[in-house]
Amino acid sequence: MDEIVIPSALIQSLRTASRVAVLTGAGISAESGVPTFRDAQSGLWARYRPEELATPGAFKRDPRLVWEWYEWRRNLVTDAKPNLGHRSLVIMETQVPDFTLITQNVDGLHQMAGSKNVIEIHGNMHRSKCSTEGTIFDQPELYEDKPPLCPDCGAYLRPDVVWFGESLPPEALQASWESAQNCDLFLSIGTSALVEPAATLPLLSQENGAEVAEINIQETRLTPHASYFIVGSAAQVLPELVKITWQVDMSAE
Repeated sequence: MDEIVIPSALIQSLRTASRVAVLTGAGISAESGVPTFRDAQSGLWARYRPEELATPGAFKRDPRLVWEWYEWRRNLVTDAKPNLGHRSLVIMETQVPDFTLITQNVDGLHQMAGSKNVIEIHGNMHRSKCSTEGTIFDQPELYEDKPPLCPDCGAYLRPDVVWFGESLPPEALQASWESAQNCDLFLSIGTSALVEPAATLPLLSQENGAEVAEINIQETRLTPHASYFIVGSAAQVLPELVKITWQVDMSAE
């Protein structure tokens, strides 16, 4: 592994920041064995494009097909465990007075690692909700019907995730905007910087005076605008960042 180079100015900014906002994407879960949204298409599902399944229209046409696809995707991450990247953000949350973690991921690994203040802007595949009333239900894998019926109104339950053509949850979006606008430092980690409106968050923070640090294995559209760009995966960079900033050695855990 190449040596991870972390600018001393970033260390100082993180050490003194009162408010830190973090945005994570698929990259942080890749080293936990979680396939990306599109990489997950294999076997029986290889003939489908994700865009053909993750839509309200697809669920209306064939609710069982869409439910079974998400059931298959949940099974793919059943054995996934949080990696050093996830765990490093738990340490960071304990060290920063005001810390907000915004994630585009639907795998629930941040909460499994121990992060508390998590905003899931795209939902969580381990939850379901009533397709009519929006009531949230946990543990959808326990239901026998596919898709199961809402115990309150009898409508189909659906995965509690944001599909193509749907708006982000208003409360989650508002909380994300506020965190980006009010932070001193914004970290963009393992995200392609292509999916809106999440891609706008680091730029919004910068407009409001925050420094922006990007951690990724390759450059993105955000890179030219970032105050700092660190090449590497989250599981490589974040433990080093935590170690240098607060002398917490993740490898010793």
